[in-house]
Amino acid sequence: MQDVIKHLPAVIYEYAVYPNGDKRFKYVSPNCEIILGLNAENIMKDENEMYSIIHEDDLVYLKDTARQSREEGVEWHWQGRVKVNGRVKWVEFRSNHEVQPDGVILRRGIIQDITERKETQKESEIRYQALVEKLPIGIVIHRHGKLLFANTQAHQILGAKKSLELIGTDVIDFVHPDFRAAILRRMQEVAAGVPAPMMEQKYVRLDGRIAEVEAMAFPIDFKGEPAIQVIFHDITEKKQNETRFKKNETLFTQLFQNLPMAVVMLDESGKVHQVNRGFEEMFGFDRGELKGRNLNDFIVPDALRNEGIDLNNLITANQVVSIETIRKHRNGNLVNVILCGVPVMMENQTIGIYGVYVNITDRKNVEEELKIRNAELDNFVYKVSHDLRAPLSSVLGLVNLARLPGNTDNPMDYIDIIGEKVAALDHFIGDVLSHSKNLKMEVNIGKVDLAKIIDNTFTELSYLEGAKDMKRMVRIEGIEFYSDQWRISEIFRNLISNSIKYRQLVSNAPEVMVKIHVDHLRADISFSDNGIGIDEKNLARIFEMFYRATEQSDGSGIGLYIVKNAVEKLGGQITVASKPGHGTRFNIILPNRINSVIKHPTLVVSQQ
Repeated sequence: MQDVIKHLPAVIYEYAVYPNGDKRFKYVSPNCEIILGLNAENIMKDENEMYSIIHEDDLVYLKDTARQSREEGVEWHWQGRVKVNGRVKWVEFRSNHEVQPDGVILRRGIIQDITERKETQKESEIRYQALVEKLPIGIVIHRHGKLLFANTQAHQILGAKKSLELIGTDVIDFVHPDFRAAILRRMQEVAAGVPAPMMEQKYVRLDGRIAEVEAMAFPIDFKGEPAIQVIFHDITEKKQNETRFKKNETLFTQLFQNLPMAVVMLDESGKVHQVNRGFEEMFGFDRGELKGRNLNDFIVPDALRNEGIDLNNLITANQVVSIETIRKHRNGNLVNVILCGVPVMMENQTIGIYGVYVNITDRKNVEEELKIRNAELDNFVYKVSHDLRAPLSSVLGLVNLARLPGNTDNPMDYIDIIGEKVAALDHFIGDVLSHSKNLKMEVNIGKVDLAKIIDNTFTELSYLEGAKDMKRMVRIEGIEFYSDQWRISEIFRNLISNSIKYRQLVSNAPEVMVKIHVDHLRADISFSDNGIGIDEKNLARIFEMFYRATEQSDGSGIGLYIVKNAVEKLGGQITVASKPGHGTRFNIILPNRINSVIKHPTLVVSQQ
């Protein structure tokens, strides 16, 4: 055993503390001379031999931790520097705490040379600091509220000019008073090992200006001791843009509502989205009655029904229409109007229609005013077009910024942002095109492989965040199913996509369950998940275009609208039940067209 101890790369020792206060080493392994440069016999005769090699800056810490360990009766652990033959080493002391029947406290422990570990750790810290200095986000590290490290971006965000201007300051001093209580709670949680998620808050810069940031924090080991790392980025400009956007939206809304003309806003499918007060006064119908409905069914006289359809087609085909015609009031009275129809375009696609009506029943009185209204209409269209192009303008701004001479920013940062905006825009346009295709395309009946469609859909959506974590249970029973394969695929694509996007983020594994029973008459489909669910107050509106019941996803809000329209095109029905925190279930009934295909193998069914 002695031979084993002799060749250990560490010092084994036994240290006794007697009831009368005496203390001494009872045993020190012989390799003490190799590791610490001290003779084991000398240490056992005089414990001060050991203290003599402890670095003067670390000696107090050693004695304090040793005394605290004895008083609390717990194991002792200390890391520090020692001077061995003119060289500074890092060592680690560890020992247990054992009280003998006679009251003697015995500490049996080990001393190890950790110099190499410390040097490796120091190199890692140097590489870490070199990396974070280049990041375009603020990173600081603090311990007990005192800043130990701050990268260049953190200095810029906090208004510091000198590289060491922040070190040693109280981190809470930079937190806006409105957020200090919340941040102190977060600091306590992080210190206890619980990471703090991203949160919007306000910082007070050194120059007194307010910086709005998004920040997250998590525990970190810094220079051998626990600390807290905070990562944040400046969103001041973003918040200012949001404020400007809200202001512009308010200005637009007031302009729209207060125009002294009747104005209706239609979506790309020709359904009513909004009407102003002038429209309500001119025709007697309010927004609640018209929203999502075909305007022609309310104000176009029966004799002019074809004219109304033709006008919608012309405007959708990117033509501005101005015509004198007749429309009817709610009470049946006819109203002579000048109708101006204006398409709103984005990337060569019609995304909306503005209809402006001027009452010309007393034509002589309105001719002069019509000139004024036409000029106002031009300004109105320009304003609307400008606001709708704002997302593309932001992308163009990033491109121009990247081209500026001397710009040293990482182009990939711009590309990532542009990619996100373009991807979101592409996804939105894809949804709109799917809806348009659903409205216009004939129903093509054929054999539908439901299992294959569901499997392919999960594969196609595997790029979505969280998709790989989804568990799926699919059970299909009954006979063969015949319907429109494209529309069936669209239904499952949107339902599965929503299950992934609105999954529970902090609970059991997300899962989807699909149960299908097919007979000669119909397919009964039950599609359920264990996601975040939908509040009862929102449930009735989830099939509305552009309506989103939660902020967890940044989708277009058109998915379930497509699902409902596709189901209706197929002559089916869809219902939904949901409970927040427990998930959502859709029940869909679709006709099985197997009989029509058997009788007419090449039949193409068209439903209007």
